[in-house]
Amino acid sequence: MARVLKVLEVPSPALRAKAQPVAAVDDDIRRMLDDMLATMYAHNGVGLSGNQVGVLKRVAVIDASGDGEPPRPYKLVNPRITGVSAETIGHNEGCLSVPKEYACVDRHVSVTAAYTDENGAERTLAADGLLAIALQHELDHLDGKLFIDYLTPFKRGRLLRHLEKRRKKEAEESA
Repeated sequence: MARVLKVLEVPSPALRAKAQPVAAVDDDIRRMLDDMLATMYAHNGVGLSGNQVGVLKRVAVIDASGDGEPPRPYKLVNPRITGVSAETIGHNEGCLSVPKEYACVDRHVSVTAAYTDENGAERTLAADGLLAIALQHELDHLDGKLFIDYLTPFKRGRLLRHLEKRRKKEAEESA
């Protein structure tokens, strides 16, 4: 049975580390992917990378299905973007590792990604919309990059101060 893992939050050093490639998809990797998917669903997320749960391996899970749609989970091992559209779009992004904070980030409208699935098969995924945005966001995580890194220093600072202020208030209220 899949476990719900602890999601790391900024400023955890694991979020800034570069994840290492997975040598082979085995039962441990499959279990990790299942745990990550359970964690993502438990936190109402769209995606989750290994870095976010303290696993510095190039693994990520994504489910960009909308409300009322059946789940469409992707379990990605060693994912990489192989093509991007010239067109970009601003999207109001959030992140489980930067809880309850959102900011507009420009992303490619569509991307193509190559990855290994949970059975060790090589796959290609052409994505647009929220799935394309989630792919770019999660692959950034695997390289130690957060969505807030796309913001101006002023906006990033303001967002992080707001996060810290909210954390402090929540800690005081629970004490």
